[in-house]
Amino acid sequence: MSEENKRVADYEIDPVYTKRWSTRAFSNEEVEEEVLYSLFEAARWAPSANNVQPWRYIIARTKEDRERFLSFMNEGNRIWCHRAPVLVAVVSFTRWTPTAKSTNPTHAFDTGTSWGFLALEAVRKGLVTHPMGGFDREKAKKVLNIPEKYEIHAIVAIGYKGDKADLTEELQEREVASGRKKITEFISEGTFKES
Repeated sequence: MSEENKRVADYEIDPVYTKRWSTRAFSNEEVEEEVLYSLFEAARWAPSANNVQPWRYIIARTKEDRERFLSFMNEGNRIWCHRAPVLVAVVSFTRWTPTAKSTNPTHAFDTGTSWGFLALEAVRKGLVTHPMGGFDREKAKKVLNIPEKYEIHAIVAIGYKGDKADLTEELQEREVASGRKKITEFISEGTFKES
């Protein structure tokens, strides 16, 4: 099946959704601040329980800041994400308020929605993104000075699409946009049904 056939929607949707995929081939071209901040402008408009807006983003654009991020990345991600001009830590505040002792049960859900808005705006701006879960979370919290009441979810590489020839041979083979499950594989009506 060709890459294009893997990215065809069964129902009519805006093409921004099927154009978004997680490349590993990044150009080291800088992302202009106005363009980069437009992604966070989109992220800030995500829905949020009680309008808490628990998402926080830590941006690494300088060589020094990117090196700091690379210090806690798994090697499998470090070998390609070092070329991305922007690395971003996706973090959420886990409480309802700064003085609350109880956890906000939707902090991760809301932050994931915010990241989704960011990813779609990136496509609209001609950028590519790749979220990564392969990193040492405890080390990241220490290196980035993330307080106890915050949780780090992912590191996202952001930039312009690069040449896959710059990747290792193994990663070049993996550098294709993936397909998605059929809707019938993940929805059920009325009550939960294992697909």
